[in-house]
Amino acid sequence: MKTNDHRPTAPDRLHALVEGLRPSSAPPPEAPAAHLRASPERPNTRVLILIGLIAALVAGAYLWAARPRPAASPERMAPASPASLAATPSAMPASASAMARVTVHVLGKVERPGVVTLPSGARVAEAIEAAGGVRRGAATGTLNLARRVVDGEQIPVGIRPPPQAPGTAAPASPGPGAPLDLNTATAEQLDGLPGVGPVLAERILGYRTQHGGFRSVDQLQEVNGIGARRYADLKPMVRV
Repeated sequence: MKTNDHRPTAPDRLHALVEGLRPSSAPPPEAPAAHLRASPERPNTRVLILIGLIAALVAGAYLWAARPRPAASPERMAPASPASLAATPSAMPASASAMARVTVHVLGKVERPGVVTLPSGARVAEAIEAAGGVRRGAATGTLNLARRVVDGEQIPVGIRPPPQAPGTAAPASPGPGAPLDLNTATAEQLDGLPGVGPVLAERILGYRTQHGGFRSVDQLQEVNGIGARRYADLKPMVRV
């Protein structure tokens, strides 16, 4: 009995080997969606966009800082002048402004007798001028026109000084043994004291005006020109 045994022959095996080496014409399978999302091209694009945004912000900040700004007006930057500061009432202390004026009573042969206010250190001639000047045909007599006025005093022009009211200090020269009041004495009265001439009398009046009067006789030693010996001679002859 014969068995039908079909075994590949040598030509069949050679044909199968050739077919296996021949390239396939079928298209390659598509890549899965997960593989596309993992592609390195998209992260690189995001980095480039971020760098561009940062560069734009830096450029904008630089342009803002370098923008032109209006210059300050010279009028606002100019400091106040010393004259304007001196003219400000608040720049002058209250005590200085109070001592900057004196008030005197001018009476007699002037056009407008009465009380006038003058700057501190004003002279008798200025007080008479503030009262309208001397009347026509009148004379000032022995009145010292160059003397500095004292706050609160009377200036008689062309007449004898009025009689002193009772209870007030007499401005006339003191009698024998009566000391002279340093706060009411005139330049002529001070000139009559021993060792005091016109120049020293004016210094005493100037000190009295500058310090608002004498508070003690000892302050005479602070007047320029009055030493220890002269003060010793004047002390018993004056008072405050």
